[in-house]
Amino acid sequence: MILAQEGEKENPLIPPWPEVVIGLIAFAIVFGFLAKKLLPNINKVLEERREAIEGGIEKADAAKIEAESVLEQYKAQLAEARHEAARMRQEATEQGTAIIQEMKAEGQRQREEIIAAGHAQIEADRKAAAATLRQDVGKLAVALAGKLVGESLEDHARQSRTIDRFLDELEDSTSKAEAAR
Repeated sequence: MILAQEGEKENPLIPPWPEVVIGLIAFAIVFGFLAKKLLPNINKVLEERREAIEGGIEKADAAKIEAESVLEQYKAQLAEARHEAARMRQEATEQGTAIIQEMKAEGQRQREEIIAAGHAQIEADRKAAAATLRQDVGKLAVALAGKLVGESLEDHARQSRTIDRFLDELEDSTSKAEAAR
């Protein structure tokens, strides 16, 4: 049979039995080596990768939540700052208006003081001028009266009475002239 089998052509698709057995043993050795040594390392690396990816996603989610929280805080602070700025502008406007009113009142008060001081100065100058004029007119009147009367009016008491009488008459005539107008 062996010869008969040799005479028949061998089927190239079916390998001989010893090769199959040796191939299976080699496969089992390689598979066992891969299962014992390489597969745990591969699984370990894949697991670390999966954890890193999941951890990265969790970290990204946490960072996103934190960023949203910070954004909300920023928006709240910005709104508060805008509100504070509006309040400060309002206060500044009110203070400006109050300062303007105070300055106007102070200016009015100073103007009144200046006017009162001016009136007082004018009155004092008028009185001083009237006194000086009264003395000058009195001296002239005494000198003129002395020449008209022909006697000296050097007596001081007499001179004062004459001057006062003359000026009183002069003031009366001035008052009557002003009233007639």
